Amino acid sequence: MDLSNLKPAKGSVRKDRRLGRGQGSGTGGTATKGHKGQKARAGYSRDYAFEGGQMSLIRRIPKHGFKNFTRTEYKAINISALQALAEKKDLTRIDIQSLIDNGLVSRNKLVKILGNGKLSLKINVQAHAFSKSAQSAIEALGGTIEKI
Repeated sequence: MDLSNLKPAKGSVRKDRRLGRGQGSGTGGTATKGHKGQKARAGYSRDYAFEGGQMSLIRRIPKHGFKNFTRTEYKAINISALQALAEKKDLTRIDIQSLIDNGLVSRNKLVKILGNGKLSLKINVQAHAFSKSAQSAIEALGGTIEKI
């Protein structure tokens, strides 16, 4: 097999219907638009929310809340997860790359360390943000934090 004889799967490609090409084509005459009327004319377009004059659903439903466009979203990692990772891989320094390598975060995500769980190892942690409880738990054992 080579590139010169590749074909799409049987039945996956269909020809477009050629509208208004004479009676013999089966789609001649009115070209499937019916008889006269606004929708048979050129240039017709209707508002996507139009409901025949009835108040549209978009306008009937009440609006509430607001979306903060400047919000910074972090991937939360608890110190219990750091403890487990440090014990499993025998680490003393945990940075963003080690979290990515071990599947705790994906690339291009901001990481925030939270204080849930117990920490019993002295570790140096690098992340984008820390909660106060996580910061105090890490520093209580002599570890250091580094904000990126």
